[in-house]
Amino acid sequence: MLRPLRRYQLYVDVAVAVAFAAIMLLVTWVAVVGTGIPDDPLSSLVAMLLVVPFGAAVALRRLSPPIALALAWVGAVLQMLAQLPPLPVDIAIFAVLYTCAAYGTNRVFWLGFASSIGGALAITVYLLIPSARYSIAVSGGELMYFLVMGTMLFVAAVFGLLLAWTVGALVRVGLRARDNAEAQRKAEERATAEFERNRIARDMHDVVAHSLAVVIAQADGARYAAAADPTAAAESLKTISSTARSALADVRMLLTQLRHSEGEGPQPTVADLEVLYAQVRAAGLDLRVDVDPAPPGEPPAAVQIAVYRILQEALTNAMRHGAGGTVDVSLSWLPDRVEVRVSNPLSPVNEATGPVRTGGHGVIGMRERAQLIGGSIEVGPTGGAFVVAASLPIGGAA
Repeated sequence: MLRPLRRYQLYVDVAVAVAFAAIMLLVTWVAVVGTGIPDDPLSSLVAMLLVVPFGAAVALRRLSPPIALALAWVGAVLQMLAQLPPLPVDIAIFAVLYTCAAYGTNRVFWLGFASSIGGALAITVYLLIPSARYSIAVSGGELMYFLVMGTMLFVAAVFGLLLAWTVGALVRVGLRARDNAEAQRKAEERATAEFERNRIARDMHDVVAHSLAVVIAQADGARYAAAADPTAAAESLKTISSTARSALADVRMLLTQLRHSEGEGPQPTVADLEVLYAQVRAAGLDLRVDVDPAPPGEPPAAVQIAVYRILQEALTNAMRHGAGGTVDVSLSWLPDRVEVRVSNPLSPVNEATGPVRTGGHGVIGMRERAQLIGGSIEVGPTGGAFVVAASLPIGGAA
């Protein structure tokens, strides 16, 4: 029944209603009561009091369109019962029909339409029947003449009332289009923010998990090698320091992206793969890399990032969950796609206990990266080895 309005809107509506009532009181007194038409004092009093329901309807037209419509009908019925002619205060009806169409609920919207038709019919009957009775009583009247006049009067009344309702309906369409556009904009912003959060979460996982795996491997190796070879411990500490600094820089970049809506920072490319290979080798992983054929020119940036992150996650999993032995990495840069394959031996425990769990965040991240660029990936145990095999489209001619 009541629409939410801002305080200044309520003040404006009340001020407009008060000004409208004051002007209509003056005009009604001068144009109706002052001329002696009607000559009945009760009808003259009703003409003055009609300012109350119509003024209230003007005040409530935006706050509560159904109440304003009801007040307008109350004023119109009182006016007809008092047998008053059309009055200047009837202008309020147009404002009420406009707001019913523009701001009312669906039910009030169609009630406003029905009121336009019903009000036009009531106006026609009210204005035509007294004159028709007089004409028939005096001169016998002409029925066809009054039918034509009644039709013209009804059409004119419908046109006037429906004009206000139609303008409100057009405003309603504009408001809904604006609301829909705003809702769509917010939905797109939420979707973009969710996509960015997922992307940053993947990057954070890749960076932190890989770096921590290298640091842990180096720390464990340094602890056992320190007693026999102090230089090995120093090398391990150097690798730990370098890896930690690199991870810290990446984490700071990701946190900056979370705080600010700025462009992406530098992303890894295939040129950084040698650094990645060096890190995992320094962590004690026996790594064998085969690149055949080599990249034909400069692959797309999205493909380079996906290849780097998939290899990073696969090698991190090999360090954390592998059974030792040689880890084979194969890269085949074909004209239309790149084939990535990482295979590491499974530990005897995994072979004995059954399938390896492949639903961690890292595996999910690899799948998302492959799917985002239209590729596919298979992750799981195959013949005593854990295999990550991805096929990523490059976009060149097949």
